[in-house]
Amino acid sequence: MSTSIESPARVAPSRTYSRGASLVVLCAGALMTILDGNIVTVAMPAIQRDLGFSGPGLAWVVNAYLIPFGGLLLLIGRLGDLVGRKRMFTAGLAVFTVASVLAGVATGQDVLIAARALQGTGSAMASAVVLGMLVSLFPEPREQARAIAVFSAVGAAGGALGTFLGGALTQALSWHWIFLINLPIGVVAWLAAVRVLAPERGAGLGKGADYPGAALVTGALMLTVYVIVGAGDRELAATLLPAALALGLFVVFTLRQARAARPLLRLRLFRSRLLAGANAVQVLMIGTMYGFQFIGALYLQRVLGFSELATGTAFLPAPVAIGLLMLGLSARTIERFGAYRVLVAGLVLIAGGMALLSRAPAEGSYATDVLPPLLLLATGFAAAMPALTGLAMSGAREEDAGLASGLFNTTQVVGGSLGLAVLTTLAASRTDGLLNGGAELLPATAEGYQLAFRVATGIAVGALTLGAVVLRSGRRG
Repeated sequence: MSTSIESPARVAPSRTYSRGASLVVLCAGALMTILDGNIVTVAMPAIQRDLGFSGPGLAWVVNAYLIPFGGLLLLIGRLGDLVGRKRMFTAGLAVFTVASVLAGVATGQDVLIAARALQGTGSAMASAVVLGMLVSLFPEPREQARAIAVFSAVGAAGGALGTFLGGALTQALSWHWIFLINLPIGVVAWLAAVRVLAPERGAGLGKGADYPGAALVTGALMLTVYVIVGAGDRELAATLLPAALALGLFVVFTLRQARAARPLLRLRLFRSRLLAGANAVQVLMIGTMYGFQFIGALYLQRVLGFSELATGTAFLPAPVAIGLLMLGLSARTIERFGAYRVLVAGLVLIAGGMALLSRAPAEGSYATDVLPPLLLLATGFAAAMPALTGLAMSGAREEDAGLASGLFNTTQVVGGSLGLAVLTTLAASRTDGLLNGGAELLPATAEGYQLAFRVATGIAVGALTLGAVVLRSGRRG
């Protein structure tokens, strides 16, 4: 894997900044925001009981976070290039921590939803620039592969760990603590970031601050996430209208970027086969994994009868396996075989794991029907994610690293939201159809989840096919 990224221009430092310490700080900040994207899942029933949410209303505890998060990533990634990525990262940690406290002390629906929206904004500010900072800190390909493997391990393990912590904190204390736990972590992470991360000048707001273009793309992305995450709860017409508006905004934004003297998004980015292809593969791969995590938790609770804590504990082998494999083998495996081969192998394992999971019956067991595919999925993701990240970022120039990072994070959110919306809608529709035909609740629920897992298998095969064809030029060795 080659890279055109060079070390960024920095303010002349008065002391030496440790790249290892910087990596730890970036991983810690990212872990906090990634955990929050998943920790709320298991606590949703408790939140609903406590605050009196309706079914559709409860979805906004998740949607209010995802819409600003997904909508702002691209803009904030570019702003990070302009004002300095350290400034953006530390500001994001501060906003996220304050918002977490507001969510933790919320006693009403409106306050919680507003706090979740602010959390999504802070998370976007902290997350959008991290990959750009990483590839600038570690420009040499071998070191960069190792740093990305560590960061990917933290992110992937954090996503799965959030399910466990959500169940443990909710059952042992209350759902409020899934948010309040971020206060001490956020304060320590912010202080460490201010101290450890080297300052950056940034290119300056005059070099690419296309504010009309920013408004267009942010509005388009927010509408896109809104359409995806709420599609199952609205009439078709109520979905098509914002979808058409989002498409129109994207078209106008693209035309503006093609003609603007200082565009927010340089369209030449998409000339990179690696960058464009890796982002497309990620939409499908993350859609598969998000669907597994959400529907897998529902299968354990509603079919196998697991408690919140037991459900979280059942997912623990995934972050353990992901962390061990990414930290112990990922970088060396990519160095030896090349990112392309490792990515393809990982996607094969993901598709195989989903295919096994699609056979999970109503009378199934965790040991035989869930754990084996869980470990296959974790192994495949541990191989695929660092390789995919490295391929995507290898095509970015230094001045576009923050934007490329924001774009990569944006496709993660869009892929996850799209996969979740499609798979949960299919599962619910299949279950409702069977129940209306006279089927019993447990078999009908299990068949709905089986259908979702079969479709997820097809999506994973699509990611494998696309990656094998489009990213072949990124292979090494």
